[in-house]
Amino acid sequence: MASEDAEILCKLETLKEIRSKMLQLEKVKARLKQDVETTEQENVCLKEYREEMDMLLQEKMAHVEELRLIHADINLMETTIKQAEVERNRSLEAAKRMYEEVCPLKEHVDQLRASIGLEKLPSLEEEDDRITPQYFEKQKAEWATDQTDPPIPESLAAAAAAAQELQVARQKGDTGRGFRQQPPPMKACLSCHQQIHRNAPICPLCKAKSRSRNPKKPKRKPDD
Repeated sequence: MASEDAEILCKLETLKEIRSKMLQLEKVKARLKQDVETTEQENVCLKEYREEMDMLLQEKMAHVEELRLIHADINLMETTIKQAEVERNRSLEAAKRMYEEVCPLKEHVDQLRASIGLEKLPSLEEEDDRITPQYFEKQKAEWATDQTDPPIPESLAAAAAAAQELQVARQKGDTGRGFRQQPPPMKACLSCHQQIHRNAPICPLCKAKSRSRNPKKPKRKPDD
């Protein structure tokens, strides 16, 4: 009888231990499932974050390319301006020589005409009010002040130079992935109302989920 009681007590202790271990097992399993679920959710979020980062980098490079082109246009325009100044100055010097040549020649012609009773020819200024002795000196004085061109703002110049350096560095280390020449389409975040990429799954500023204004409609199943 005593052995049976001892056996029953042993079984009861075993059952208590089993129950305790079962409770512990269920807790661990629940924690395991929760950790796996969290891992999957974070993995999805990481994928979305990386896609958003990739779009931002593409947008950045689009602006870098735009600044590089602006910087190239500025250099081209500076060269064009200098060439135009050289051509203008050459034309002015040629006009001045022609003026110095035509004045005594006209005076001589007027003297010959007067000797036979003819009127003098109209003066050069009467023919063209720009052709005066003061014209050439005035042009030189005005153009001298034009030589001091307004400098490019330091911020723009620095940004353009940095953009060009970044572009060169990117071309040297390019792995074959291109970037878009135009900035990507944008939309307003429904939470913070800031402009974000149209396809961004989350707002990079306020971290709110981004909902599409035109969600895709589910495909209709074919009729049976």
